[in-house]
Amino acid sequence: MVSQAGTKIAVVGVGKIARDQHLPSIERSSEFELAAAVSRHGRVEGLDNYTNLETMLRERADIPAVALCVPPEPRYEMAVAALKAGRHVLLEKPPGTTVGEVEALIHLSREKNVTLFATWHSRFAPCVEPARQWLQGKKIRHVEIVWKEDVRRWHPGQAWIWEAGGFGVFDPGINALSILTAIVPPVFVTGATLKVPQNFQTPIAAELTMRSLAGFEVTADFDWRQEGPQTWEIRIETDAGLLVLADGGSRMSIDGSSHPGGLEAEYDGIYHRFAELLKAGESDVDLAPLKLVADAFLLGRTMDVEAFHE
Repeated sequence: MVSQAGTKIAVVGVGKIARDQHLPSIERSSEFELAAAVSRHGRVEGLDNYTNLETMLRERADIPAVALCVPPEPRYEMAVAALKAGRHVLLEKPPGTTVGEVEALIHLSREKNVTLFATWHSRFAPCVEPARQWLQGKKIRHVEIVWKEDVRRWHPGQAWIWEAGGFGVFDPGINALSILTAIVPPVFVTGATLKVPQNFQTPIAAELTMRSLAGFEVTADFDWRQEGPQTWEIRIETDAGLLVLADGGSRMSIDGSSHPGGLEAEYDGIYHRFAELLKAGESDVDLAPLKLVADAFLLGRTMDVEAFHE
C-alpha cells in the first residue's frame, strides 16, 4: 500500500496548524508525499491546489489519503466525502464536534474498508510514553492538571473557537485530557464549572473534577487568559512518589529529579503512526478525551464572566 516514494496525501485546510505542524512533518516524512492541498484561501506552492474537496477527490484518484486540518465544525462532512470516495482519513484533534458524529465516521470507515485515524498530538510528546510506563503497577492517589495559556498567542483572530462546536478552552484542554487518558486508568467527570464570556458561546476557562474506579480523583484547571509563561502541567501523586509532566509532556520529573524523554516531534509521530495503520489496514479512533469534554458540557455549571476582546 505504501510506495517507495511514500503514500500520496492531500492536506485539507491550509491554516495555522497545517503550516506550523502538518506540512513540515509531511515534508520530513519518508512515508508520505504531499500531493495536493485543499483550502478556500490558503495555497501551497508547487502543488495542485483546490478550493473544493469534492473536486480534488474526483480529479485525483491517485491520492489515497487525506489529512483534515480544518476546524471541527465542517470536518464531519469532509470526512464523509473522503471516506465514501475510498480515501484514508487523518483527523486533526478534536476528531469532531460530537461523540455521535465520530462514531458514525468509525462505522463508515469500516463499511468502506479504509483507515480512520483520530489524532491526539499531545500523546506523542516525548515524555508521555515514559510516564505511562513508570506508572505501571503503582497506586495513583491524586492527579492535578493545570493547563493555562494565552488564546491571543495561539489562536489569533480565529472566531470559530468561540462559537457553538468550537470547544473554547477545551481546544487546548483536550490535549491534557488526551495525555491523562493515555497514561492512567479510565476516569469519568463528576463536576464542572464553565466560565463563558458574555460575548461568546464557549468557555474561556473551566474547572473539572473527575474520578476513577481505581480510587483516585482528578482535578483540572483550564484557562485561556494566562499571559506571560504558559502552563501545561500534570501532577500525579503515587505510592512511589510524585510524577510531574511539564510543558505539555515534553519534560518529566519524579520527586523533583528530571527523567529523559526523547525528541520533540509530536506531528512526526502522528504521521509515522498513520503510516503504520495504513500498512496494517487498521484504524485508530480513541474517543476517551472527547467523551470527557462532552460530559463536562453535560454536567457543567455555566458561569458568566466579563466579555473578552482580542
